Amino acid sequence: MDTKLREKEIDKVTLAGSAVNVSLTVFKFVAGILGRSSAMVADAIHSLSDLLTDAVVLFFVHISSKPADSKYDYGHGKFETFAQAVVGIALLAVAGGIFYHAVTEFVSWYHGAALPRPGYLALLAAALSIVLKEGIFQYTWRKGKALNSPALEANAWHHRSDAFSSLATLIGIGGAILLGNRWTVLDPLASALVAFFIVRIAWKLLKEGFGDLMEASLPEETEKEILDVITSFPDVSDPHNLRTRRIGDHYAIEVHIRMNGDIPLVQAHSRAHHIETALKEKFGENTHVVVHVEPTKPFVKY
Repeated sequence: MDTKLREKEIDKVTLAGSAVNVSLTVFKFVAGILGRSSAMVADAIHSLSDLLTDAVVLFFVHISSKPADSKYDYGHGKFETFAQAVVGIALLAVAGGIFYHAVTEFVSWYHGAALPRPGYLALLAAALSIVLKEGIFQYTWRKGKALNSPALEANAWHHRSDAFSSLATLIGIGGAILLGNRWTVLDPLASALVAFFIVRIAWKLLKEGFGDLMEASLPEETEKEILDVITSFPDVSDPHNLRTRRIGDHYAIEVHIRMNGDIPLVQAHSRAHHIETALKEKFGENTHVVVHVEPTKPFVKY
């Protein structure tokens, strides 16, 4: 897909998520305050973090779409991967704040303080959030896969983490309402559970994001697909020194192959070019491919 078209598609998906996040954030804050629910206020803060990460994605995807230049020979794709890591860090910060508030309320309850009983408005907000956030997750995730965008996929998981947190909030608020004043502690406990879900997703995003930033190799199954493409050419043997990594939305592949040392240089060059073309057809036109040809016979030194 054309880089500009891809950027526009990512912007469109991210802005759609932002519109949902703005509406939910306002409604959740109102419902949390009027409905006397700390879990719902925590959920609103989580939705607010979604808005901030939407801004991060839009900013860094715009940078990553720039072509290679004299300063960045391999393009700006790593900026998109960096955005994925930023989203993960933001989620960890949100989880830490939510958990701290939950523990503070639990300690107060344990020492005899009466916690307010949540209202039905907070319960309604939680239910609505689950439906809308799961819907925007499905939309963003499918688009992220189709556009091969790690930042968009990371943002999709942020949407789902909000759906998970709203589910925990729904259970906590519902329990506090239905079971009476003795069980109002379920509201802050639901907040703590929200934090747990967020940490799990943040860890996944950070692991993948920092892995790509530290030049981690592509998954084993992807490298096998690369070797399968190379060995499909009958006059090529012993692919070795395979080195792979991810640069934003595309792959970088470097490999050594062996060919008959007696064939003309132009023929060896042509075969290497065909291999590069085959790999780009499979993994995308922007795939960075370097094929080094070695003779099957020893070099003759003069």
